[in-house]
Amino acid sequence: MADRITKRLVDGLAPEATNVVVWDSEVKGFGVVCTPKGAKSYVLQYVVGSGRGAPKRRFTIGRHGSPWTPETARSEAKRLAGIVEAGGDPLAKRQADREVLTVSELCELYFAEGATHKKASTIKADKARVAHHIKPLLGRKRIDQLVRGDVERLMVAVTDGKTAVTVPKEERPAGSLARGGAGVAAQCVTLLGTLLAFAIRREMITRNVAHGVDKAKIRKIERFLSEQEIADLAEALRKEEEAAGNPYPAAAIRLLMLTGCRRSEIINLRWDQVNLEHRLLLLADSKTGKKSVYLSAPALALLDSLPKVKGNPHVIAGALKGSALSGIDKIWVRVRGAAGLDDVRLHDLRHSFASIGVLGGLSLPVLGKLLGHSKVTTTERYAHLSADPIRAANEAVGARIAAAMKSKLETGEVIDLKSTPRKKPRRRAAGA
Repeated sequence: MADRITKRLVDGLAPEATNVVVWDSEVKGFGVVCTPKGAKSYVLQYVVGSGRGAPKRRFTIGRHGSPWTPETARSEAKRLAGIVEAGGDPLAKRQADREVLTVSELCELYFAEGATHKKASTIKADKARVAHHIKPLLGRKRIDQLVRGDVERLMVAVTDGKTAVTVPKEERPAGSLARGGAGVAAQCVTLLGTLLAFAIRREMITRNVAHGVDKAKIRKIERFLSEQEIADLAEALRKEEEAAGNPYPAAAIRLLMLTGCRRSEIINLRWDQVNLEHRLLLLADSKTGKKSVYLSAPALALLDSLPKVKGNPHVIAGALKGSALSGIDKIWVRVRGAAGLDDVRLHDLRHSFASIGVLGGLSLPVLGKLLGHSKVTTTERYAHLSADPIRAANEAVGARIAAAMKSKLETGEVIDLKSTPRKKPRRRAAGA
């Protein structure tokens, strides 16, 4: 039946055995449906295309009640009818929109299918950033509706610590807490860009709104030990080893100093990866993939002195049967405190290895090989150290000039700066 749809008409509809449909007399295809259970909804019925057999569609505008009244639903029906007139299909678009992933759904798909090339430790850290920062702030957003402002607001929120949470120790990636801050915010934006790039490859979206967002410049903390500090640390390690009666924690720290390896590479080192004959550590899986670490004579001597534990494949043996050492961080805090190096991290031992190499005259490409860097740009952070010999030469020249100037001021004599003194000219005899 057809009638002008009003609130009185809709309120008066009573449920029957089948759906009751009333079509509006003003807007073609606009109607209200009352189900056998009494639910009332506004609809628009339209035809896609033209000609005999053109399919009919019934688009549900919404259920009767706020915000949908007869008048608001009629206005929406007119808008949709205009889309149909222009060749569109509102129902097909709604169905397509329902297939668009949210940010949360994209994250799950990425970890299942798009992150297979990443290391397990990297995936663990990425999942933590998603769980503690990205999902709480953007998880419900559809990826095709994300705008640059959403990414910038995420960055501000994470920087300000609005997503900071207390994380159980066993769930912390790389031993860190979900505190937020500028560094974490930058990492979250980078990860979001990676997620959206994956969505573009899958042809889900066409643009990456995370690209080009200005991230905070993160100052990398690089602490280098002086020779005196290395000596102080060595003495603290000797005392620690004597007090504990356990050679492995001190050996782990000494190997970090002597090889420039990362902590995980030494803690997880197995005897089958040690080739004493060729003076190499053959790591099948490091942060940058397969890697060979060259061993110096002191490193070889240290490894040769370490006792092997029967049934334990690890060089740095732990207390549990067959396990690697655990709790190195607590031991390091104690050792560095004894050495007066409270501001030094374990990773700074790697930086110190690099700094000593550069100051010893190693080129950056050679240093990169020693450290196992996959990119030249990673090694370039040590480039400023290679200027130290030039500074030393400059100091020597300056000191010599200053000494010459001082002598002139004190004695009135002029000191020649050349390495050999000039000969005084002979006086010619009178009448010569």
